Amino acid sequence: MNFEIGSPNYLYLLLLIPLLVWFRYLRRRKNYAPLVYSDTNLIKKVRFRGRLWPQYISPILKSLALVLLVFALARPRLSRALMEVKTQGIDIILALDISGSMKAEDFRTDFSDRSDSVPQNRLFVAKEVIKEFVQERTEDRIGLVVFAAQAFTQCPLTLDHNILINLLDQVDFGMVEDNTAIGMAIANSCNRLKDSQTKSKVVVLLTDGVNNAGKIDPLTAADIAASLGIKIYTIGIGKPGNAPFPVYDRFTRRKTYRYIPNSLDEEALRKIADRTGGIYYRAETGEKLFEVYKEISSLETTEIRTRGYIQYRELFTPFVLAGLGFVLIESILARTRFRKIP
Repeated sequence: MNFEIGSPNYLYLLLLIPLLVWFRYLRRRKNYAPLVYSDTNLIKKVRFRGRLWPQYISPILKSLALVLLVFALARPRLSRALMEVKTQGIDIILALDISGSMKAEDFRTDFSDRSDSVPQNRLFVAKEVIKEFVQERTEDRIGLVVFAAQAFTQCPLTLDHNILINLLDQVDFGMVEDNTAIGMAIANSCNRLKDSQTKSKVVVLLTDGVNNAGKIDPLTAADIAASLGIKIYTIGIGKPGNAPFPVYDRFTRRKTYRYIPNSLDEEALRKIADRTGGIYYRAETGEKLFEVYKEISSLETTEIRTRGYIQYRELFTPFVLAGLGFVLIESILARTRFRKIP
């Protein structure tokens, strides 16, 4: 809250108050003629009560009243700046590969402010990165599609990101049979976005494999997305060469690793992104994957429109009442305690 004067030009009237006091009281006092009394014994017996002379109280009260009334004319007020924010969010579907190849433990959660250097599987690291992404998109509706041999919606578009993160935590291997249906994942994502009324509709598809399941070809699904105005960002994860896959002994549950060649179809992912106006990214580490989602977040910015206005609270009433109060007090004193002989 800020105090301000709405009509400051009225404050120039304060300069007239000293002139009025001088003309009304001080100048007239110099021109007084002495009075002759036949007997002054009665006046000598009169005692002043208080330290202020009565002849000064009246001009002081009237001056205070004028000052307060002038301030009331100048419109004193309290102001408070308010801001109205309107957002145009983006609808985003996160398509996440949960096929068996995502079990490869060639990633580490050494992104952002984490210092954990223990190898983790690709799905675990992808989920952690996606959580960071979701928490930054506070104004956007986000949904989750997971896919292996089939694709299904784990979470529809929602602004309740806590529910989305809880459902993301439940995602794990074995929810559907193994294989990789990239075309079905895109088709399912498009189905979730086709009725969206937002200006920007986005799919972020993450996979580490080759389309080998489903009834829809990935490039055909990309053409469908393009016709619906849906942009697809594709992310291929995994390092070139062989990847370590954990193998557990049936009896001792001891973990060993078996190295299997990566089979990422980068050409198909690049074409999917190109046909829809998106971008293809390659993430070979957890840190790089984190940077990829950061970049996508910066490219897909939420439209925010702001409109500012000021709310005023007028304060002239207390000044008027105080000024009239001083006038009333002066009138009462002039007719009672400080009554003068004509």
